Amino acid sequence: MIRKGRMAAHRAFMLSAFCCSIVFLISYVLYHLKAGVFHFAGQGWIRPAYFILLTTHTILAIVIVPLVLITLSRALRRRFDRHRLIARWTLPIWFYVSVTGVIIYWMLYHLYATPSA
Repeated sequence: MIRKGRMAAHRAFMLSAFCCSIVFLISYVLYHLKAGVFHFAGQGWIRPAYFILLTTHTILAIVIVPLVLITLSRALRRRFDRHRLIARWTLPIWFYVSVTGVIIYWMLYHLYATPSA
């Protein structure tokens, strides 16, 4: 939207994405407080691949929090020159964390799920 010059739409999409991320983070933490830890059951080459993916996801999920907060605060204060500089890093990292989170979920709970007793 921003490339098309639609600043109001861009702002609405980004604030919506931020709110959805907050809701997801809260639900994720609450779920894992209740459900506990699940262990990856995959064996062979997929096991190290999963843990590499999980490690990069986890590190970047930690890194993205301050990046999003800084990016958002600069935009809300109309510091668009400084906002643009950090947004170029924030957006691709946010996408990576989002996509790898879905892949990790799918691998852990569906592809290599341990059968229920």
